Formats: sequence, structure tokens, C-alpha cells
Amino acid sequence: MNLVYADKNGQVYDHPDLLAVARSGESLLEILEEELIALPEGATLVSLPNTRPIGMDPDTGEMTALEEATAVGALLPQGFTRLMLPGYMKTDRDYKFPLFGYTAVVWKDDGFYVAARQSDEHYKWNPAHCSYEEVKVKVGEMLDEYPDNRVMKHLSNCALEYECLTASNTFLNRWEGGIPVSYSCNAGCYGCISEQPEESGFVAPQTRMNFKPTIEELVEVMKHHLKTPESIISFGQGCEGEPSTQAALITEAIRRVRAETSIGYINMNTNAGLTDHIKAIVDSGLDLIRVSTISAIDEHYNAYYKPRGYNLLNVEKSLRYCADKGVYTSINYLCFPGVFDREEEMEAMIEFIRRSGVRLIQLRNLNIDPDSYLEMIPKPQGEIFGMKQAIEIYQEELPDVVIGSYTHIPPKDFPLRRR
Repeated sequence: MNLVYADKNGQVYDHPDLLAVARSGESLLEILEEELIALPEGATLVSLPNTRPIGMDPDTGEMTALEEATAVGALLPQGFTRLMLPGYMKTDRDYKFPLFGYTAVVWKDDGFYVAARQSDEHYKWNPAHCSYEEVKVKVGEMLDEYPDNRVMKHLSNCALEYECLTASNTFLNRWEGGIPVSYSCNAGCYGCISEQPEESGFVAPQTRMNFKPTIEELVEVMKHHLKTPESIISFGQGCEGEPSTQAALITEAIRRVRAETSIGYINMNTNAGLTDHIKAIVDSGLDLIRVSTISAIDEHYNAYYKPRGYNLLNVEKSLRYCADKGVYTSINYLCFPGVFDREEEMEAMIEFIRRSGVRLIQLRNLNIDPDSYLEMIPKPQGEIFGMKQAIEIYQEELPDVVIGSYTHIPPKDFPLRRR
């Protein structure tokens, strides 16, 4: 498997003499055959500015940084979990990569391969199955139908400007659609995609909503989308803050919608820190909840999320309440090679999942500058297993928990409260 690199013009090459290496945390490692899959449809190759790619001499095992070249990574489509980072060294330590999840890529058997695994079925979230022209037509139709609905207008920008698949689904009336509700947040996430302080050095790739919707606007979007048994409408999108800060709006909107229809599922993506707000939303008729986390260790969690007025114990209490009330619970687990697979991280998270009653782990690649992230979190305390083995350990230790990437509809034998 040969090193892949780019020249100053962005042209990608495979090196004839050097083998590819990859990063796990701060360590440079060889890539194992079982850690590679063919570059999936929908993936993108990108060069990493201000870097030099690192390869390995197959005869001596010596690692070499290429001059006059930049490292190359792959951005994976949803449903695929990164196992290793590209192998590189920075030429400018102060430079921060844009907020994406960079994956090691190699040249092998006359094709590109990536250090990744498929964690979920890919069809529904493959951009190839979302026609921009069709979305554009549907956006026009819905804006004509609901000309005064600001949530629709906000989502139209997400669908057409950012080409967000969740926003697009709202207009296409299929699968999981988004419904942003909050302009404020009770966390200061280091890698927030909708709001970054100037001093962070990151540029937020999306614009957060800047208004408080009315209950009527929310109800219109929800009723429009919830028309099939597998429809999901989700509060808590990348273009907003924490949805539970608007609990009063959400609870009344759910009650009104559920008074008219029982079709489909109502979901919320949340940090679950405001336990009392979560309880109220659950009691109003929430079906599914996805709680974002990066760790079950306080020091690590706090360094990334910078929670305001809550802690991990609040998150656990919220999840436990949801599970006890018949809500299908999942965690949105932000994964980073060399951190997710640390012994202490795995032990803490497995026990957290057992205590809180989580039914589904959604593995998501952490979009962040690797060096900045590693500098701010605790150093490893025990063995690092590798991503592939770590996921296998989760499967063994939590046999009743589904491991995937997306929001799932509960299985038919799940005792969903409203059935």
C-alpha cells in the first residue's frame, strides 16, 4: 500500500517507493490490511495545507517526510467510521485544519483505499441519491405554500447553500428531516460548526439560526414531514444551538402535532444537560433521543464541551429518564483514533452506557484539527487498542446495544410508549 500525496497544485499521486503510514493519536503506525476498505462512493480526497506527508521505506522501516508535497486525507460519507488519521507532520504548528474528519488514504491494487469501516447502511445518506435540482424545486414549492414560515426559509438555506441532507429530507418529505428551534446553547463546544469565538482559530462552516420560532411555525414543519411510518422529524441540528433551551416551544409543538397525528417519529439531538427540560420534552411525547458525547470521563468531556451549568451526571440522569419512559435512546459518539480506543475511555463509556440504558451507539467521526484536540484533552493512561479492536470490544461487552451511525427507528419489539 503506497503513500498518497499532493503537489502544490493539488494534483494527487501515489509514491512508487514509499509505503503509507497513518496516525493514531500522536503515534505514526503502519496500516494493517484488515483496516482498509475501498474508497467509498461519496468520499472526497483533500490535501492538508501546511503539512508534509510521511511515508515508510519498505526495506529499512525508516519513516521519511516528503519535501515539496502535502499530505492527503479522505473525507468519508456518513455511515463510515474512520480508523486512522493521515500520516503527516505540520510545517506550521499554529495552522489549524478546517473542521472536517480527515482519514488515512493509500494507493493499493490500482485504487484508493481508506482506513475505515462501514458502520451503517449508506443508501439514505448518500449524497448521490439526493438530487440538488429536485431539492431546489421542492424548496420553491414549500416556500410558496408557507411564505411566512421562517423555519422553512432557514432550512431552505441549509438545503441549498450547505446541501445538508437532513434539511433536504424535510423538503423531500422522506426519512429524517430537520427542524431547528434554538439560537442559544448551554455548551461552548471546541469544534462547534455553527458558532466559534474569534480566538478559537476555527471558522464555523455554518450559520446558526438567529430568531426564536413560533409554535405555529414548528407545527407546520412537523405536520408537513410526518406523513409516513418511517418519517422522523428531528430537533437539534448543526445550524442551531441546544434545542432543550427552547423546551416550552418544543413541548407545546409536540402536543399539538400528536393531538392530530401519530404517524412517524419525533426525535431530538441534544447534549441532554438540562435534565428538567429533557423530562418535560419526554413527557410531551418524544419518541427518540440522540445525546451527543465525546467521553464518559469528566475531564475529557468538560475540555471539549465546556458545559455551562451542567455536567456528565446530568447527561446520564437525562438518558436514564428517557429510557425509563420508553424513549428509544442513543448516543452520538464523536470518535477520534487514538482517543476513542484508549483503555480508560472504553471502560468509562461502557459503564456509562450500561447505567443509562442506551440502546444505540451512533459512531460519528470527530471533525476537528487533530493536534489542537490532542493538546487540550487528558493524556492516555492505559493501553490503546486501535479503533477496529475497540469497536469489536464494544460489540462483545454490549451485545444488546446496536452499533451504527444514524438515527434508527426502534425495532418492532421495542416497547415504545405510544404504541
